[in-house]
Amino acid sequence: MDDLIAEVDRRCDTAHRSGGQEQPDWLALLTVAARLAGQLQALADDLVEDYVEHCRMHGSSWTDIGTALGVTRQAVQQRFHAPHKRYSPETMTNDLREAMVHVKRAAVQHRNNYIGTEHLLWGLTAEDNSATRLLQAAGVPPETVHQSVGSRLSMGASQAAERIAWTPYSRKAISIAEGRSEQNSSDHIDCDDLLIGLAQVGRGVAASVLTDAGFDLATLDSASADAC
Repeated sequence: MDDLIAEVDRRCDTAHRSGGQEQPDWLALLTVAARLAGQLQALADDLVEDYVEHCRMHGSSWTDIGTALGVTRQAVQQRFHAPHKRYSPETMTNDLREAMVHVKRAAVQHRNNYIGTEHLLWGLTAEDNSATRLLQAAGVPPETVHQSVGSRLSMGASQAAERIAWTPYSRKAISIAEGRSEQNSSDHIDCDDLLIGLAQVGRGVAASVLTDAGFDLATLDSASADAC
């Protein structure tokens, strides 16, 4: 707690220097403390999601995960199981919908009961689209990325259902993609938006493959203007 208080003071040092006041500006300090608490909560959520993702990938049931977290199976599924319903085909371009066919096929063929970032990147690089053109503009052949991420797809033991769970990192990636499409005044998420999302998440198989290929976010963002 002392370290957190010191961090609040460091971030809000001007609160102690206003007009020679005897008391610090407690409201300013409270504002900074609330912002810091929010950042810590987001970090804590990411920590839990990271381990939930690994548990699912290694065969733990939702009941087991719920027990570990001290909540019901229904509660943990509601929080982690699937992407928000707004990420429907109607919000995606035709190219992204076609890429999603490859994404699901990869999960089913590998008997995976989840859609991870590796499945998303594999689907994005299966055919020509704005994501593959973005990679080309950045100097990396899409087929190289496709083969690299394909080698990271592991065979599971699950009977893939019609509705396959998305991992937390995959949900974050498509959420970033949605935000990027909105910034570009587009009504639909496109393949390059999701590629940027996978890179910005910074964790997961897709981010690792992109990093190994020599990409960074600055390279991807600068190349995106030439992709379409």
